[in-house]
Amino acid sequence: MIEKSSAPGSKPSHPHSGKAEPRGNSFSNSLLRYMSPTLTAVLVDAAFFLKRARCIFGRLSPEGAARRLHRTALDHLNDGQRNQRVARLYRVFVYDAPPAAWKGHTPVGKKPIDLLQTPTAQWRNAFHEALRGQRKVALRLGEVPTSQIRWQLKPEVLKELTRGKRIWDGITDGDFRLDLRQKGVDMRLGLDIASLAYQGQVNQIVLVSGDADFVPAAKLARRQGIDFVLDPMWATIRPQLFEHIDGLRSVCPKPGQAAASTEIEAEQA
Repeated sequence: MIEKSSAPGSKPSHPHSGKAEPRGNSFSNSLLRYMSPTLTAVLVDAAFFLKRARCIFGRLSPEGAARRLHRTALDHLNDGQRNQRVARLYRVFVYDAPPAAWKGHTPVGKKPIDLLQTPTAQWRNAFHEALRGQRKVALRLGEVPTSQIRWQLKPEVLKELTRGKRIWDGITDGDFRLDLRQKGVDMRLGLDIASLAYQGQVNQIVLVSGDADFVPAAKLARRQGIDFVLDPMWATIRPQLFEHIDGLRSVCPKPGQAAASTEIEAEQA
């Protein structure tokens, strides 16, 4: 069992500063790579990460998104002020679901659809393959049960119908969306947090997510002495969530402030 430590990630004061205190110790980077008492596991909700990454970095290729995710995880090992390595990486766990293998028809026009052949599905599969090639990344995949996939009327369309602004005869395929729900993703995330905590494999967990469903798992980890840090990627979280975490730290640029580097332009090309 590893030694418990006061790891980077103690609670900052409001407003969200993007840093977690304390910021490590006085060891040099080379020594900290081998001697740091902080061993960190980074857990990433891929659906949340991709949504925020699009807001912050714009359109990314699958390989570019995988590199961004991995870099975000590594940045949590660094001191927020001096950008020096103050923790060691245990592993990066990424939680997602593969594209649904669903074939069907549009609700109005009855046009055939194969979700596996859509550009979105192909992008997601390429993203997963790119993640598998990143060092120390463990991909945890749930599923999207095809038996539960349904067409749903978009909320704004339903509102227009109830207000009499539209009529049913004017409804088209574009007014519907598929209800795709991941199964098993949250369960895998919770089980991994419990396993890391009870087996003493790490003393710090960083969760990249904005979902309040993590609270029970966070409470369990904290009772085991784990330093639990949340990275919402600058998304707003409910004030009550501060009660259940030890630190709040976003290491990516704020939306609208991402640097226009050559690499980003290449990823977007």
